Amino acid sequence: MSFAERLRKGDEAAYLVTLISALTIVLITVLLAQHLWSNSVLARQKFGFHFLTSSTWDPLSGNFGALPFVYGTLLTSFISLLIAVPVGIGAAIFLSELAPRGISNALTFLVELLAAVPSVIFGLIGIFVLVPMLNVVIPPIAAHLSFLPIFGGSFFGVSYLTAGLVLSIMIVPFIVSISREVLMAVPTAQREAMMALGATKWDVTWRSVVPYARRGIIGSIFLALARALGETMAVTMVIGNVPEIHASLLSPGYTIAAVIANEFAEASEDLYLHALIEMALVLFVVTMIVNASARLLMLTAGIREIRE
Repeated sequence: MSFAERLRKGDEAAYLVTLISALTIVLITVLLAQHLWSNSVLARQKFGFHFLTSSTWDPLSGNFGALPFVYGTLLTSFISLLIAVPVGIGAAIFLSELAPRGISNALTFLVELLAAVPSVIFGLIGIFVLVPMLNVVIPPIAAHLSFLPIFGGSFFGVSYLTAGLVLSIMIVPFIVSISREVLMAVPTAQREAMMALGATKWDVTWRSVVPYARRGIIGSIFLALARALGETMAVTMVIGNVPEIHASLLSPGYTIAAVIANEFAEASEDLYLHALIEMALVLFVVTMIVNASARLLMLTAGIREIRE
């Protein structure tokens, strides 16, 4: 069959269209990386690797260091995962395995709606609901745990902890939705085999269904982490925007995305602009590393399952 005949049948046309679509994604990624790299050349030439280890952020004197922002980004993302992962996986297990189908479908619909809420709404909720509530709850707790560095200092509402809590609310729907779909995709034979051995419903879920779906669950966690790393508006509204490093979770801080959003418009000097773009490059690299780690972890889990 000639190429023209295959083209008329649609096979070659479909192949070319899908190939171009795939290559377009690769091209966009490469162009994005190239743009960030080329437009951060002044900052890279002047500061080098010291840019990632310096805590100084002084636009007036032309000294820029990314460490406070990298620290704030990683810390708030870690706090959000610490809260969202157990809540999200627990909710996904309930919705997929334990809840009646009608209740499961209704709650799943609400979770998907929550995932579609704009981030600025979460920021407003953080300011007007979460911050006043934390101002009542946190001081007594901090007074009893002040001997711990993470609870040291004064609490004024905006902080790493507040930003982490807001992020956890934002990423829970991603973990719940994806994990639920993965759990529901587990073959029925997995459940029936354990039930035939006399296992309880919870034993079937915890010992058979969850291990079978662990690769998908891990993927949902890393997808949520990628969302947390790049979140801008909600975090900007509740973290305090102070370019300093503090051990206490109750102190204000800053993140990479927040400093880019706040200061990009006022970056009149070329070095200042290139420093902000290099911050974007750092965030891009961190996100790529996170996604690559997720792929590697899932691949490793898959190889282990095959060997078992």
